[in-house]
Amino acid sequence: MTVDRDVIADHEQIPPDEVSAATVAAYVVAATFLVGWFLFGWLILRQGFVDSLGESAGAGFALLLIVSVVGTFRRSRR
Repeated sequence: MTVDRDVIADHEQIPPDEVSAATVAAYVVAATFLVGWFLFGWLILRQGFVDSLGESAGAGFALLLIVSVVGTFRRSRR
């Protein structure tokens, strides 16, 4: 079985969306917040390494869920 490359080349390629500087800055702020949250729980509250890691990972997954929902709504409006 062969693939006709001319058919594939005829389709218009959509350029990928570029990531803005504000998005990168928001990711850096979120990562800094999560590391700070982990260190606060582990060193200040003395709740244990695994508990602090789990709590910060849960907060990170919640942030990822929020980002994916917002991204879905933004793409559906286009």
